[in-house]
Amino acid sequence: MITGGDNIATKDIRVNEEIRVKEVRLVDENGKQLGVVNVREAIQMARERGYDLVEVAPNTNPPVCRIMDYGKYKYQLEKKTSSKKTSTVKEIKIRPQISDHDLQLKVKHIKRFLEDGNKARVTLFFRGREIVHSETGMKIFDKIKALLIGFAHKIEQEPRLEGNTMSMIIAPGKD
Repeated sequence: MITGGDNIATKDIRVNEEIRVKEVRLVDENGKQLGVVNVREAIQMARERGYDLVEVAPNTNPPVCRIMDYGKYKYQLEKKTSSKKTSTVKEIKIRPQISDHDLQLKVKHIKRFLEDGNKARVTLFFRGREIVHSETGMKIFDKIKALLIGFAHKIEQEPRLEGNTMSMIIAPGKD
């Protein structure tokens, strides 16, 4: 288990001979405190056990170092920072008189957004008196749902009318 130093970039971490202090507070590979030890002795202990001496809390006095596998520690830090990818909401705009071909093209875009891990907001705009026929918009959203059948997705927000627009949000994943 990694303790401390999780927010440090991997290039800022000092290992073995890169540690430039005389004494360090040493923690072994099992998390047991070994007290304040000379840095050369700590490096020797780490090597005897087949590990590296890694500085996990450089700003304390004396710095805290841990006996661990540095490659594994570095991998876990990189994995933690790369897993913070946020999904964005991509928007598709359509009109009530959209043709079947154009609708299929828009659905193709929605599928691509979902494959990339993003959400898709489908917004249908009504102009003037088109709003009187809001059931036309619902039919278009039903067509979109039908075209997405068999594709991994879930409807996060069902179609709803807000002013002169109707929108629906589709998220990646199972329904």
